Amino acid sequence: MKKLILSTAALAISAGMAMAGSHSVVRMGTEGAYAPWNFINDAGEVDGFERELGDELCERAALTCEWVTNEWDSIIPNLVSGNYDTIIAGMSVTDERDEVIDFTMAYTPPDPSVFLAMDSGLDVTSGVIAAQTATIQAAFIANAGWSLVEFSTPEETVAAVRNGEADAVLADQSYLASFAGQDGLVLLERQEQIGGGVGMGIRESDGELREKFNAAIQSMKDDGTLNTLIEKWEVASTFQ
Repeated sequence: MKKLILSTAALAISAGMAMAGSHSVVRMGTEGAYAPWNFINDAGEVDGFERELGDELCERAALTCEWVTNEWDSIIPNLVSGNYDTIIAGMSVTDERDEVIDFTMAYTPPDPSVFLAMDSGLDVTSGVIAAQTATIQAAFIANAGWSLVEFSTPEETVAAVRNGEADAVLADQSYLASFAGQDGLVLLERQEQIGGGVGMGIRESDGELREKFNAAIQSMKDDGTLNTLIEKWEVASTFQ
């Protein structure tokens, strides 16, 4: 899914300072702004696919967990610096990120990236395309040489299309689907396959914690409960 542009050297130094070892409480870091993956509900609590998944993983791994929210553009640095112990925020596993942090096995296959626009006949190659800062979608648009405008939150990217700052927004299909049909917004037929599987980010010093979550994810794959959750929240295709 999303791809941060990282200052790998600085983060790697910080990563080496992170403390390994057991955790009495595992702090689960998420964005809380990317429904249906993760969002804040009316009670002010983290909700969504990753909340339900994370709670189940913690139970299977016999871990006591609590939830922490963090803005997307600093979510990896704050993991490395110890503000929480995992990232569970719709984050694609990429080679660039893997230079700084470790990942569990993927807990969803990749979700297609789609365009949301006001004009169903829009030629995205000649339009102004919005994307959230430091995502794989922003990198894709920039690498294609198209006109890119970036925003710090996913909500702002959709608002940019509504108010005419951008002709379309490129983001995960699971996120943009709920906006289709609102205020004249439509999903274009064109899709981009630019994301990898989504996994949990873990500090490089926390290999034992990574393996506990790997075992829990695998057990959910084996008994079918992971696919059931994916289908319930419609975040991606199921594992075959």
